[in-house]
Formats: sequence, C-alpha cells, structure tokens
Amino acid sequence: MRWISAILAFGFLLASCETVKGVGRDIESAGEAVDDVIDDE
Repeated sequence: MRWISAILAFGFLLASCETVKGVGRDIESAGEAVDDVIDDE
C-alpha cells in the first residue's frame, strides 16, 4: 500500500513541474519519499 502511495505522489510531482529545474526538484523529492517508505518497512 505504501508503494502505491509513493508512486502516486511521484506521478503528481512530475505532473505539477513546469521547468527542467522543477523536474530535478520533483525527482529529488520523490526519491526522498521512496527512501522514507523503504526505511519505514
């Protein structure tokens, strides 16, 4: 269930970014979210 949440969050972050710099920040945020999910398990 947490993986699904992380994937959805990643999709929303990518959809909301407007610039290449924004994409980098979004990918970094998504990576941190995935790390948090992995650490919680």
